[in-house]
Amino acid sequence: MAGRPEGTPSRRGTRQVPAALLLPAVLGLLFLVLPLAGLLIRAPWATLPQRLATPGVLTALRLSLQCATLATLLCLALGVPLAWLLARVEFPGRRLVRALVTVPLVLPPVVGGVALLLVFGRRGLLGGWLDSTFGITLPFTTTGVVLAEAFVAMPFLIIAVEGALRGADRRYEEAAATLGAGRWTTFTHVTLPLVAPGVAAGAVLCWARALGEFGATITFAGNYPGTTQTMPLAVYLALETDLDAAIVLSLILLTVSVAILAGLRDRWISST
Repeated sequence: MAGRPEGTPSRRGTRQVPAALLLPAVLGLLFLVLPLAGLLIRAPWATLPQRLATPGVLTALRLSLQCATLATLLCLALGVPLAWLLARVEFPGRRLVRALVTVPLVLPPVVGGVALLLVFGRRGLLGGWLDSTFGITLPFTTTGVVLAEAFVAMPFLIIAVEGALRGADRRYEEAAATLGAGRWTTFTHVTLPLVAPGVAAGAVLCWARALGEFGATITFAGNYPGTTQTMPLAVYLALETDLDAAIVLSLILLTVSVAILAGLRDRWISST
């Protein structure tokens, strides 16, 4: 058997971890895992099927799934063109636009809800005009939930799609243009198929963020059962009266989050 080349670290050496790094790493892992373990341990497993079948849980779940899906569709309709603009077009202030697009990522959601009220409320910049002209009221409605979720979730989609566009081979687009394809045809028949995995991954992340949105929703849309009370809001309300119900609702959101991470594992978590 040939000897190991000189200067090549042994497999055992690469696996040795300094104690100064191992201890905080283990503590960090415990800090993230123990709360989830506590949720599983305290779950009322014996009465879980009955609690899942209660009308309040089913209504909140249905509303959450519906609003998160509609918010994702809205983000796809607006976010994909915006991501293409940021990735493909040079224009003055592009860095500023990119920074503004990512602001909702770091903005406290409650502040986002207040900002939405100032724009789409009855006395807001656009809300007053919508109310007086078309009779459309957005705050404290199901539509308001969709807008609040789209506001906080769209940056996830835009970042994912822009990254996919920047990594795509532009020679296919150039070849299509050379063959006489217009910009719209090139975009729909060449660009979108190239970045479809990035769009799908961004849409999934966007949907998950919309599903878990709390602060902007309760500020802009309120907490009305059957109308604006999504799963996170139902958890918050259940904590005041029924801890087991709050745990059951939290388990549903945890299951969805784990399923999404499992689906995106090969793209962002595992390294090959």
